[in-house]
Amino acid sequence: MTRDSADGATSRWRGVVTGPRPGRMRDRRGRGPRGPMALPGPLSPRSVPAHRPPKASFDLLVGEVLAALEPHFTVEPDQVEVVVEEAPLLPPEWTDDVPLSIVAPIPDGHRIMLFRIPITQRCLTNADLEDLVWTIVLDRLAEVWHMSPDDLDPRPR
Repeated sequence: MTRDSADGATSRWRGVVTGPRPGRMRDRRGRGPRGPMALPGPLSPRSVPAHRPPKASFDLLVGEVLAALEPHFTVEPDQVEVVVEEAPLLPPEWTDDVPLSIVAPIPDGHRIMLFRIPITQRCLTNADLEDLVWTIVLDRLAEVWHMSPDDLDPRPR
């Protein structure tokens, strides 16, 4: 782009940065933070946790809860398998609340299915989500092992 000055000479406009951009950084279209600190690049080859999709974040949270409960899995005789599903398949005539989890028998023990979407939709913050996941996992394990959830909870009271 060129511009004629008052003396008739032609000069080039140069893109000169004079300071930070006005306004605030935005999370455009709900895709999370963008830029050199959030996306893979030479400064962060594997990216940072801000780049983790919601499903992976939920799986990581469930994994942390199960890792904290690992001593109980080695002591208890019943095999328990914990899986995460997106949402339950419900018949069209279903009128009750959508279940957050279910326990299903399998040949070697029990399978606990956690439903990610109904759980996350009932939480406003990450702290609420963590508390709800802890409560659901402890309640279901207590149901399978015939114990009190308070006896399983390793968190300080």
